[in-house]
Amino acid sequence: MTLDDLTARLRGGVPLAQLLQIEAIALDPLTIRMPAAALALRPGGTTSGPAMMALADVAMWAALLIANEGQDLSRTTQLAIQFLRAAAPGPVIAEPRILKPGRTLIYGEVWIRGEGDDRPAAHVTTQWAVTPLPTR
Repeated sequence: MTLDDLTARLRGGVPLAQLLQIEAIALDPLTIRMPAAALALRPGGTTSGPAMMALADVAMWAALLIANEGQDLSRTTQLAIQFLRAAAPGPVIAEPRILKPGRTLIYGEVWIRGEGDDRPAAHVTTQWAVTPLPTR
């Protein structure tokens, strides 16, 4: 799967992904960048929680697509986010990791931080239900 393939698949499946940039195609680490945008800010000028949650969800799906060579119909069943500090109004980076790929459930985590800041702004744990690919 190429970077262009992944970008097209993400944007086709989740229109909100139009706001995101995939920085690398390798899984370790995969980085997804959300550029600075007024749409992603909350009062006070920091990145909003809903924006970070969307970023985390799309980032984990990107990791699953890469791991499964573009063939993944898994669905989010759980997403828990711990906000650790405010993410500045600039670009925000997500680094997803698949912790346990299973036959029916997949567990992962996503670390989110402001660009240029090594300190995490949020930690996300997520669970996905494996949806079988259609047979022909």
